[in-house]
Amino acid sequence: MPDPLRHAILGVGGVGGTVGTCLAHLGDSVTVVVKPESFATYPEQLHLKSTIGEFTASVSRATEVPPCDVLWLAVKATQLDAALRAVANHENFRAIVPLLNGIDHIAMLRAKFGNDRVIPATIAGEMERISPGNFVHSTPFLRLNVLSSGRSLLSETSDVLQKLGMDCRFIDDEPTLMWGKAVFLAPIALATTAFDQPVGGVLANPDSKARWEACVRETSAVATAEGAKVDSNVVFAGMSKSPYGMRSSMQKDVDQGNPPELEAIAGPILRGGDRHGIAVPATKALADAVAARSGAVKLR
Repeated sequence: MPDPLRHAILGVGGVGGTVGTCLAHLGDSVTVVVKPESFATYPEQLHLKSTIGEFTASVSRATEVPPCDVLWLAVKATQLDAALRAVANHENFRAIVPLLNGIDHIAMLRAKFGNDRVIPATIAGEMERISPGNFVHSTPFLRLNVLSSGRSLLSETSDVLQKLGMDCRFIDDEPTLMWGKAVFLAPIALATTAFDQPVGGVLANPDSKARWEACVRETSAVATAEGAKVDSNVVFAGMSKSPYGMRSSMQKDVDQGNPPELEAIAGPILRGGDRHGIAVPATKALADAVAARSGAVKLR
């Protein structure tokens, strides 16, 4: 029986807290990396209330990434540069698994840490930090997809998370892995935020639904041009089953006065459209509406 992996969580928000609590609950060593000013008061137990169960688990705390097998990177794209300052020793971890929204962070992390150590991954579900150490996952789905290059390191972790109730899969094709999430996330994040409505509200209104559908088709066209295997009809069918009140993280950020991940989420679609000669007017209009609501700079 192999020894349990040592995990570090950089970015203990809804995503990082959910993953960290699950791993610690399953018996692996988990260290949460927190800001120095939060260290003294940050709880040594994490609590998750989820549709797959309710768990409380003990963790260690640190202000810099400690020696570990897997560094789970779960910060907002807008916070990535600042968060990486906590990685004082680049040799402290065997692999880094980024769970950020968007596409472009993968190339940046590979340039910084090396191709072999970056294992692209995506996660889907509505996860939220209620307070330090307390997290809620409210959607009926919780999906973790990991590029197959991480199978040798994470296969046992995937198996136990699967038994816990998380849907875990290894994906052979990187464009399909990354753009497969983008075609779901980007259109609904932009539409919910632009119209200030939950998912159900967007889909119930003919105008907002039509704009969301157009954005899905544009994103799928760019994704296909980038080499991904995606299908707009699968997105339409999948989103129709989502809870009415589900809200995107971008929408929550704008409501709370935080900067939205506009560049990370919409930027690859707009730039990909330019690169491949694909018109993306619906995506641009939604992105402009988000910028107007949030005070962010419009994307070109």
